[in-house]
Amino acid sequence: MREGLTADGGRGWLPRMLPLEGTLLEKLRKIEALHAGTNVDGEREAARRAAERIRARLAELRGREEDVELLYRLPDPWERKLFLALCRRYGLKPFREYGRRYSTVQLRAPKSFQDRTLWPEFLELSKELHVHLEELTERVIREAINEDVSEAVEGGPPKALPVSNQP
Repeated sequence: MREGLTADGGRGWLPRMLPLEGTLLEKLRKIEALHAGTNVDGEREAARRAAERIRARLAELRGREEDVELLYRLPDPWERKLFLALCRRYGLKPFREYGRRYSTVQLRAPKSFQDRTLWPEFLELSKELHVHLEELTERVIREAINEDVSEAVEGGPPKALPVSNQP
């Protein structure tokens, strides 16, 4: 347990894992299992076996195809962390050449693995993570700061420039 703010602004104790986190972890494991081509339901075991199948597929592809170096631009820090973790999970070694932007990630792997497995899985996981972070952010703001989490109201149309009477 860790100390945190309660909904009424007082100090309280919050559990380490919020209810949304359990749901997110379950969804992420299912996405990985889907990309590995498995239908086993035991969540952690299925995720472990899915990662093993994907690593085996990568090894098989490396026997048939040469690795190519692709460059990914990931300016969002959460997406970059997710992509790096996903690469490392499959035994890949992402890197960045000296002088490249912090948002750049380079990777050497078979192109078909990057195109058909790694990138589609990353996009699905990223989408799920984004939805989760959005829900969590709104909930925390609503409970700790203000109930209204809507966007700013858009004003009327822009004012027109004055018409000049000079020829």
